[in-house]
Amino acid sequence: MPPCFEEDFHGKRWLELGVAQQKAYVMRLLDGLEVVSRDKRLRVARAVLYLAQGTFGDCDNEDDVLHWSRHNNFLLYQMGTFSAFLELLNMEIDNSQACSSALRKPAISLADSTELRVLLSVMYLMVENIRVEQEPDPPEWKACRETFRTELSFPVHTEEPFALLLFTMVTKFCSGHAPHFPMKKVLLLLWKVLLFTLGGFEALQAMKVKKREELGLPPLPEDSIQVMRSMRAASPPTYSIELVEQQQQKRGHRSRRPLMKQDSLDIYNERDPFKNDEAGIDEEENDDVDSGIEGELDLMERDAIIPAMPAQRPPIERVSFPKGLPWAPKVRQKDIEHFLEASRNKFIGFTLGQDTETLIGLPRPIHESVKTLKQTFPFLGSSARIAQARTEDRLPLQIALLKILLAAAPTSKAKTDSINILADVLPEEMPITVLQSMKLGIDVNRHKEIIVKSISALLLLLLKHLKLNHIYQFEYVSQHLVFANCIPLILKFFNQNILSYITAKNSISVLDYPYCTVHDLPELTAESLEAGDNNQFCWRNLFSCINLLRVLNKLTKWKHSRTMMLVVFKSAPILKRALKVKQAMMQLYVLKLLKIQTKYLGRQWRKSNMKTMSAIYQKVRHRMNDDWAYGNDIDARPWDFQAEECTLRANIEAFNSRRYDKPQDSEFAPVDNCLQSVLGQRLELPEDFHYSYELWLEREVFSQPIRWEELLHYQ
Repeated sequence: MPPCFEEDFHGKRWLELGVAQQKAYVMRLLDGLEVVSRDKRLRVARAVLYLAQGTFGDCDNEDDVLHWSRHNNFLLYQMGTFSAFLELLNMEIDNSQACSSALRKPAISLADSTELRVLLSVMYLMVENIRVEQEPDPPEWKACRETFRTELSFPVHTEEPFALLLFTMVTKFCSGHAPHFPMKKVLLLLWKVLLFTLGGFEALQAMKVKKREELGLPPLPEDSIQVMRSMRAASPPTYSIELVEQQQQKRGHRSRRPLMKQDSLDIYNERDPFKNDEAGIDEEENDDVDSGIEGELDLMERDAIIPAMPAQRPPIERVSFPKGLPWAPKVRQKDIEHFLEASRNKFIGFTLGQDTETLIGLPRPIHESVKTLKQTFPFLGSSARIAQARTEDRLPLQIALLKILLAAAPTSKAKTDSINILADVLPEEMPITVLQSMKLGIDVNRHKEIIVKSISALLLLLLKHLKLNHIYQFEYVSQHLVFANCIPLILKFFNQNILSYITAKNSISVLDYPYCTVHDLPELTAESLEAGDNNQFCWRNLFSCINLLRVLNKLTKWKHSRTMMLVVFKSAPILKRALKVKQAMMQLYVLKLLKIQTKYLGRQWRKSNMKTMSAIYQKVRHRMNDDWAYGNDIDARPWDFQAEECTLRANIEAFNSRRYDKPQDSEFAPVDNCLQSVLGQRLELPEDFHYSYELWLEREVFSQPIRWEELLHYQ
């Protein structure tokens, strides 16, 4: 219990106070935040943090701590605590004395960011508790949630949105001007704020359905998340060394099994009724060599983790295999145009360009084929989407995020020239015992894992929302990520023992919140630290890997120049090793990345990786007229890939100039030289412009240099 809180409550308990008394005490704490003394402000801020954490000193179990943490955070928000802490955060960011002191220090430690960590912790707890909806929430809490979402989304009584302030902290940290910023807490809070204001995957799906209705497009054939929930993991592909060993083991009884069906073709891991029992035993023995993560877990339902039940064979009836593949096929407009172009050249002798409606002179089977292709055409609304928010220049932010991701990636070589991301985990005095060193090592690894998780979630969330908002906003950010070497960085991240990374145990369960607040801490030993927890794998690392794979898919989808980057950087063996993780969603995105580059890898690779090819056919969505397994596709032919990126960049710049720049013919517009009429013109300004007027004046007027020579020359 903080000293400030302990002095105010002599023999009283927070849980026994009425709501009016609790509000009065919170108001008293907020008054204490306005004092001049920095130490007194920090003391009061710690008392607010104790409230936000659930006043665990008065609770008896973990459920009570979580309940009162949620209650107190809603109470704190209703009393205006978030606005008060936002002002304190702005003061700490602009504190030049702390920045200069951190720059002079040879080694930055926890003591340099104490105030920032307390403020960010309170704000994170408020955002996370208010963001999550629960059934027993009273109506006033629901109203608070919507008000808080609006307050975070728009600059209400502040100079800029809260997320933009956190983005500024990230770029300031990576530029070296504020090395003491606690990046882990900043990135976590930024991720939760974007998740709260923009919406998660379920909100994205609802927004996608709504926009398709507004544009008059047909509904989506399926929900990707729901389809992936029902998918099962496949056995990883067999490597050449393991294949030789298995052939030597099976050489004695090969005649007993003349025909074997690949495990990856068992869509739901059901046993083939035409295999004998002895064959099944041999397969189970061989699968043990994989050392993969057994069982299938739902990423959307983390609370109930139930091991997969073994498939039971019916006594008489045969197993009924599912009909069809899990995904509905799709086709692009470009595919229909290529198909009609080839058909017209064959049957008529000339083409009609991009006309996909005229079918005169083509035989009846071609008519039926075009009809089938148009039935699977998804009618993407990318070209019809309208941007509703200004696209900021996110280039410094993207480079900053990738810098932090590179520093947090578990690579084998030590990075001496990278930024210091351990400022908010290293103590002032380094450990002197083996036990302290082990504990610090676990904390450092956990710290890096959390940073990777938050950055991967941030990138994926931004890309998905920008693609829904306008396709050229998405392409703008994607191209900057590609130019910042995001693709080789993600491949470098996966070029490790990814199975060991996902099963890593870099956590001390007895020190986790809220367990440590209500239980007596046992004596930590080196053996207990090495043993870790009993979890089969680390949710955090699995979440990060899937997010990074999805980001890689977003960047390379239908971009042949970027697909060639995957081929040039030899990503196929790296991705194949990732298939050893038996988790359906992760395997799906690995197989997608392998599918888009199979046409470039050559016949020999496809011939020696037939098990992987079968898994791709089974699990990945099929595109009509897409010869992904062969090198005779039009897109697989060599050309100048640099021209593709240049064309895309020209289209993006044209879009930005149309949407956000001045009219191109402004030089030829009539000029009004009358001062009175110019001052009398009414300009259309945003509703919240008066809140950020001073910030706009500083950025757009005072910060812009005036070229007096050119001005005088023109006059």
